[in-house]
Amino acid sequence: MKLLKSKIGLIISLFLIFAGLNFSSDIVYLSELVGTVYKMQRTNADITDYKYFENITLSKSTSPQPWPIHKDYNNLPETENLKKIHAELGTVAYLIIKNDSIWHEKYYQGYKKNSYSNSFSMAKSIVSATMGKAIQNGYFESIDDKVSSYVNGYSDGLAEKLTIGDLSSMASGLDWNESYTDVFGVTARSYISSELNELIKSRAIVEEPGKSFKYYSASTQLLSMVIEEATQNKISTLVQDWFLEPLGFENNSLWQIDGKKNNTVKAYCCFNSNARDFARFGKLYKDFGKWNGVQILDSSFVAKSIKPRFKKSPEYGYGFWLGKINENDFFAMRGILGQYVIVVPERNIIVVRLGKKNLEKNNYRPKDFDVYLIEALKMFDSVTFDYE
Repeated sequence: MKLLKSKIGLIISLFLIFAGLNFSSDIVYLSELVGTVYKMQRTNADITDYKYFENITLSKSTSPQPWPIHKDYNNLPETENLKKIHAELGTVAYLIIKNDSIWHEKYYQGYKKNSYSNSFSMAKSIVSATMGKAIQNGYFESIDDKVSSYVNGYSDGLAEKLTIGDLSSMASGLDWNESYTDVFGVTARSYISSELNELIKSRAIVEEPGKSFKYYSASTQLLSMVIEEATQNKISTLVQDWFLEPLGFENNSLWQIDGKKNNTVKAYCCFNSNARDFARFGKLYKDFGKWNGVQILDSSFVAKSIKPRFKKSPEYGYGFWLGKINENDFFAMRGILGQYVIVVPERNIIVVRLGKKNLEKNNYRPKDFDVYLIEALKMFDSVTFDYE
């Protein structure tokens, strides 16, 4: 009976898709959409979507660097509030790192320390870091480099003003609607389309770039295109060589692509890894680009990234979310459904949460985001550490 209801629900969903079709729409996209819904047996995104899309494999480091385990590892039970929200929102991984050692670590719903989970928009932080490394390595002069110098179609009108820094800081001025529920919207199309870069290039610049913060996945995808043109390398290759290798990733990663025809990485999302390896980017930025004594990423770029670009939008820098909770300043990588790497530099704390759902936003961040950090801080404040 349960299976029958599921099939009926799927049939209804497909009917609604056809019923809403504007016959001038892209028939190819419709075919891809229906095929994807049929394969996944659902119409919503999930952290397991890598199973249903093509992926590029990024190899683990040739010199893996396991995280040190704190002497008080998992000695303190999670708070009641954490237990409740983990169960309610389908947490699959919750990790707390103190002083660069794993202090608390829990997995749920059959997930383990090396289980894949989708980054969703946490990947935007990784792409921004790659831009910073490309500047450091001389492929760009600065964040003020014009997009038109690398990608055709951005030399006229407002588009001529667009810089790589505008893309990283979400100030592109692109014609885009960041809706995750409209199956015919551009965001859904970018997730399913087999012609991702063509979709991005079809979107005009309709507002003056560099003037205000507007969060668009297309900005990161276009940034990836620019990086690939400037370096003549795939973004996946750059991330593996510049970050996964020196940061000592312990497991292979998967990055979704738009299909075997173009092999275009969905750079704005869909970097599949695990809590321990995601946390490495938090540590890299916490330590201003230094990893085990080696300067991997320019410290001035990192410092700029974790400060607001716009006074009216203090919640975002260059590729990272920013804020303050209970007088604790933080910066964070963030993805839909509650994928978080949260860093509190002054407390030398990194919190990672991966899972299947999140709560509605309060101002500019999901309500559950605060809970995961506040409860971690409560756990810390209930014990005394030998060193800080």
